[in-house]
Amino acid sequence: MLSLFARLPRIHRALIILFIALIGVALALPEPQSLRQEKGFYDVGKIYPLEIEAANLTLATQTSPLAQLEWKKFTVGSGESAAVVFQRAGLSSRLLYNLTNSGKEIKAQLTKLRPGDVLQFGFDANNDLVQIRRPINTYEAYVITQTADGYQGAIESKEVNYQYNYAEASITSNFWNAAKSAGLTANQIMELAGIFGWDIDFALDIRSGDSFKILYQEKIVEGEVVERGQIIAAIFTNQGDTFKAILDDKTGNYFDENGRAMKKAFLRSPLDFRRVTSNFNPTRRHPVTGKVRAHRGTDYAAPVGTPIWAAGDGIVQKSSYNQFNGNYVFIKHSNTYITKYLHLQRRMVKTGQRVKQGQTIGTLGGTGRVTGPHLHYEFLVNGVHKNARTVKLPQSKSLTGKAKQTFMANADLRLKKLERYRELLAYN
Repeated sequence: MLSLFARLPRIHRALIILFIALIGVALALPEPQSLRQEKGFYDVGKIYPLEIEAANLTLATQTSPLAQLEWKKFTVGSGESAAVVFQRAGLSSRLLYNLTNSGKEIKAQLTKLRPGDVLQFGFDANNDLVQIRRPINTYEAYVITQTADGYQGAIESKEVNYQYNYAEASITSNFWNAAKSAGLTANQIMELAGIFGWDIDFALDIRSGDSFKILYQEKIVEGEVVERGQIIAAIFTNQGDTFKAILDDKTGNYFDENGRAMKKAFLRSPLDFRRVTSNFNPTRRHPVTGKVRAHRGTDYAAPVGTPIWAAGDGIVQKSSYNQFNGNYVFIKHSNTYITKYLHLQRRMVKTGQRVKQGQTIGTLGGTGRVTGPHLHYEFLVNGVHKNARTVKLPQSKSLTGKAKQTFMANADLRLKKLERYRELLAYN
């Protein structure tokens, strides 16, 4: 047998020896079952006890003492001071004294209260005052907190986000009703009228068929709309003429799509838009004498006491009274323009006084030769009476250079955004 193995080729002998060795190793290995640790396995369906540390079930959160305060709310009434409100809250005048002497800002917040303001008092479990909150608006409040070093005041603000919204309307009866039906607030309506108030007399020029489109901001706090923000862009069509206005973020003013200022040297109307009793009519019959005579101006009817504004910057040329004009004010604007305001109830400026555009110079009344309360307004150019509604007005300073280029690029984007919102509204 060995002689036979010896006669085999060397490679065959090596393979036979290797094969025999592998068989020997395999026989020497333990059984597979002996390698299994039965103790470490669980049986399916069997219930096993589980130990849980009770301490691990307790939430390790600490509740702020301020979260446990009991709050009492008080609204400032007419003629009430902080002392009265503190008394209503059961707080001493000594406490108020200490608070107002703890800092200028705290003193200002507690001493400059107006009717309708709200003060919220936070008391701890011992009924001791810990915190006072005075809401400033829907997302800010001035907070006074008691500390180990006395009282500290600071403004607390919630995160404010912004989004765009859109509104449009066609005018059928009047501008105010159309704007209200479009969902605009009273402030937004007045803002819109103010933007175009140098080009459109909202008391005289509005017609059925006029329309407007606006893109505006909304302030969002905690997922809710809390305030309507500024108008970003607006388009107003009046008697076939279309005016565009876009907000310039840098100056806060409005310009048209070419960078020309919407603001002019004069307002078209010197008061809030209301019903007009007569138009510019040189051959108007006088309401008292019945004679045909020049009526070189415009009459605006509004409630007695309505504020009358200076149409432009200037110097009061005359503030006086006579039996025909009643209380009247004449304002000189450079050497070219003069505006006149007649039949005022009260005059609030004096001769020689410098006034600014939009400043209240008096209130509407019925003094002098009149049949009823109204404002008679005249506009003179080089001594000649002109129709204030249609006379060409000098512009204020417009944008130039790089500021104009930047604005026009932004204006184009905002007008396109306005159109996109209009299309989305029409689609929905």
